[in-house]
Amino acid sequence: MTPPEVVQSRPVKLTRVCWALVVLVMAVFSAVAVALGAGPPGEASFRLPDQLAMVGLGVLLSLAMLLFTRARVRGDLAGVRVRNVLGERFFPWEVVREVRLDDGAPWASLELQDDDTVSLLGAQSNDGERTIEVVLALRAQLRARSGGSAEQAG
Repeated sequence: MTPPEVVQSRPVKLTRVCWALVVLVMAVFSAVAVALGAGPPGEASFRLPDQLAMVGLGVLLSLAMLLFTRARVRGDLAGVRVRNVLGERFFPWEVVREVRLDDGAPWASLELQDDDTVSLLGAQSNDGERTIEVVLALRAQLRARSGGSAEQAG
């Protein structure tokens, strides 16, 4: 099998869930902000800055959730670029021992030559066949780069 030149993956279901949660969080925090200002006169009530702070907290929580949608895996004949929640790293094929998708694992991973393991959050098992195709394509790239001696796991 000739490996594809470029393999890319982003989590599909996780992205949908995150965006749905963002809509829900913003609706709840906005409703709470409106409700806070509707107190009866004479009682301690929240003012406009408090309401804006509540909406601001909703925005911050939503932005934190959206960090999970950044995950991506991009493999080519030079190596694998992995972008997880906060950072992005490049691993040349020479440092990769195998591409794994173990039974019950939430996402694929790279096992490196130094026995380190790198999670591939962009290739999540709940995306089903799509993730299996990505893992097989990454394994084909690894075999092509290493001359066919790479182990198969998973």
